[in-house]
Amino acid sequence: MKKIFLLLLTPLVIFAKVHYAKVEPYESVVLKAAVSGLVTEVDLKSEGTMVASKRVIHLDDALDKVNLEDTKRSIVLLKQMLEINQKIAKTLRGTVERQESYYGRISKLSTASKTQKDNAYNSFSSAKTQYLGTKEKIVSLQKQILDMQYKAAMLEDTIAKKSIMLHNKYLYKLIVREGDFVAPGSPLAQVEDASRAKLVLFLEPEEIEEIESKKVYLDDRETNYKVNKVWRVADEKFISSYRAEIYIPAPKTTFSKLLKVEIK
Repeated sequence: MKKIFLLLLTPLVIFAKVHYAKVEPYESVVLKAAVSGLVTEVDLKSEGTMVASKRVIHLDDALDKVNLEDTKRSIVLLKQMLEINQKIAKTLRGTVERQESYYGRISKLSTASKTQKDNAYNSFSSAKTQYLGTKEKIVSLQKQILDMQYKAAMLEDTIAKKSIMLHNKYLYKLIVREGDFVAPGSPLAQVEDASRAKLVLFLEPEEIEEIESKKVYLDDRETNYKVNKVWRVADEKFISSYRAEIYIPAPKTTFSKLLKVEIK
């Protein structure tokens, strides 16, 4: 009886637990609107296809582009004003230096009248006030240019966010349609990274022990794949199991194929 009991136990030790996992895209995300706007274009033909490089959703940006062009023209005009005032300031600085020098000389002359000295001081003071006023205007113009440049950058960012571009991504589903108005955070499309694939498993505690040294078998064939990621907290749904992922190359045809997986 003892020998029979040992034989019955042997298969439990030798054979790993069999799992079945669906070949899924490596990553699936829902793109959401970063800005508000009216949907003016939706590329329905690209839905369900691999998009190499293309705009699939466009929000109305006509007024933003007009605003951007006006802002850029304002920056050009402000820079011209700044250049003019910098030249004026340079001339005024020379006047201030001459008036200061003249006042310094005449104030020391005993032969100069009080009126001459007062006039020299007033000329010096007036030139300096005008120079400082121009310098203040230069600072104000520099601040206005910075504000306009920031506004232009914000408009460029808004315009860019109103064109939803995909690069080597699988467009699984378009959620919006032409004529919809979206607010920030509104779902726009579901996109998947199909450049590679993954298998999602739920393993028992004993299966994840020394998992780094275990081999992965797919449909009874030994592979060079490894378990790439293991959650060390039990799954919310499968409360006694731990989620694990195996990353594999993307299939040549379609996803969703069911594979037999063993880890041993």
